[in-house]
Amino acid sequence: MHPFPEDDRIAYEPPPDNVSGAVITGFMRDLGVSRLEELHALVRRDPDTFWTAVLADLGWAWREPPHRLTDLTAGKPWAKFFPGATTNVVDNLFRLPDDAVALDWHGEDGDRRTFTTSAWRSFALRLAAGLRRAGIGQGDRVGLLMPMVPETAAVFVALAALGAVCVPIFSGYGVPAVVSRLNDSNARMLITADGFFRRRREIALLDVALESVRGAPSVTDIVVVPRLGRSLPAGVMPFSALMGDDEATVAAVAADHPLMLIYTSGTTGKPKGTVHTHAGFPVKAAQDLRHCFDLRRGETLFWLTDMGWMMGPWSILGSGIIGATNVMYEGTPDTPHPGRLWEICETSRVNVFGLSPTVIRSLMPHGGAPVAERDLSSLRVLGSSGEPWDPASWRWYFSQVGGGRLPVINYSGGTEISGGILGSHVTLPMKPCAFHGPVPGMSVEILDSAGSPVDGAGTGDLAIAEPWVGMTQGFWGDRDRYLETYWSKVPDVWLHGDAVMRDDDGFWYVLGRSDDTINTAGKRVSPAEAESAALSHPAVSEAAAIGVPDPVKGEVMVLFVTLGGIVPSEADVKEDIGRQLEWHLGKSLRPKAIHVVAELPHTRSGKIVRRAVRASFLGLPLGDVSTLENPSCLADFAGLSG
Repeated sequence: MHPFPEDDRIAYEPPPDNVSGAVITGFMRDLGVSRLEELHALVRRDPDTFWTAVLADLGWAWREPPHRLTDLTAGKPWAKFFPGATTNVVDNLFRLPDDAVALDWHGEDGDRRTFTTSAWRSFALRLAAGLRRAGIGQGDRVGLLMPMVPETAAVFVALAALGAVCVPIFSGYGVPAVVSRLNDSNARMLITADGFFRRRREIALLDVALESVRGAPSVTDIVVVPRLGRSLPAGVMPFSALMGDDEATVAAVAADHPLMLIYTSGTTGKPKGTVHTHAGFPVKAAQDLRHCFDLRRGETLFWLTDMGWMMGPWSILGSGIIGATNVMYEGTPDTPHPGRLWEICETSRVNVFGLSPTVIRSLMPHGGAPVAERDLSSLRVLGSSGEPWDPASWRWYFSQVGGGRLPVINYSGGTEISGGILGSHVTLPMKPCAFHGPVPGMSVEILDSAGSPVDGAGTGDLAIAEPWVGMTQGFWGDRDRYLETYWSKVPDVWLHGDAVMRDDDGFWYVLGRSDDTINTAGKRVSPAEAESAALSHPAVSEAAAIGVPDPVKGEVMVLFVTLGGIVPSEADVKEDIGRQLEWHLGKSLRPKAIHVVAELPHTRSGKIVRRAVRASFLGLPLGDVSTLENPSCLADFAGLSG
């Protein structure tokens, strides 16, 4: 049993030094276990011992230590961690030497700014003092509609220092999406920029901010960072007005005090505000970076992301707690040239680098030359998140970027998780596209259609059986929706919504969202399987498979592809893809139709949104499409079903 039979073999064997010197190896040694299976068993048997060891490994600082580690009085969905403790995540940042580079920022236009630990701490705490003078205090929600510039990270840290609650908002959102998040959180202030650069164009972000605030009556102040240097209209506060010489005192807050609200999309059109805390999200982020990505003090992390997505705060807090340099990039992966990411990795001497598989697929047509031109000898670990891999893209990343010598850490979880559910380790052999299993600390199971655990090889729904540090403390102002979304199908079990597989060798694979699985005449197939087969065609750049109703088979597959390079003819390509899918999946699962489209809908992080494709194709309500970078492309699908 394997989703990609032609790639059911080991592609990477860890050198002995990678095993003996890994963070996870030392962590297990201190706990008296030698194998990951034993570590997972310890998590189930004695979670307090595990999390106590994690806190010690991170050197987590308390103002007042917790009375105990967990409180399940209100039930598993409302588990509380570290009751009675006071802390502040800011107490646990700035762990590099004062003269070491803590933040290394690259702009799309070639600009670069670096901050030593001392300068970075002073910047954030001076900003916190200015925000306090502007009336921001504990519990106040502040919207952060910003591109990836240093001020974005500084505002995030400054708000945490005050005990205020940050509401990160993706810089590519339109007005309705921004308004919904400001209103749902009842934000008091919005911090934005006059604009930013994207694909060599100036994006007027302030225009979006001003129009959004007109629909958000709770916002009384707008603060503007001068990224483009444009003149500011009356009624807004320049960022410089917040910056004085005094530094704020870092507030002591309860361990479960809200740190931020990160909004995720919902199919009903209303986004979900996941609540994350000072000792939840940061501990989970840093632990995952240590145990899965092997990030060490003094190293450099670069994750291509946006502050509006979970991985933005994840990389800032995780690197800060560990004592690693964090690299931020404002622009797109192929601007001003297709080697931009590798240029940054070379210049900043990056050790751990991460992106989404879609980014690799977008860079593959440029070939390996842009990678080969750069000195990537500093790279030690490659990472990926956001969506499942296809074998061709995984192998390109592994061979072209990693030179066939670096582990590719596959990592999958979600905003509600504070990090990963499934992950990989530098200490173990790897198959293309696979995970080694649960991230340490996560009690994960595969459940069949009856809600029973699947032992050994098999497929089913991804489930979490026990609470974990970092789990969201519900949806902001919507208790019932939180319970309905994750806890209503199997008693006291979190169902994440992903379909997963474990093969005969114990490797795990994410097949896609559970509701994406296509069921044709009783045969279930993951969209990822069909898409990977389609992507093996040299003319196909991207692919999305959906299931649509059929009066005979119940459901049939329809495939959408984008083309690139030299294309002999669309008809020939479609016929070739059909034959390839028939060979991979069987004649009964050959798509009913294959459509060539100009583009597929993506989030800014690179995910292809099948739900939106299906809804547009079938003429169904689109739901929340605010996370899409290119929602206008959905109109192209509407007329294809006829």
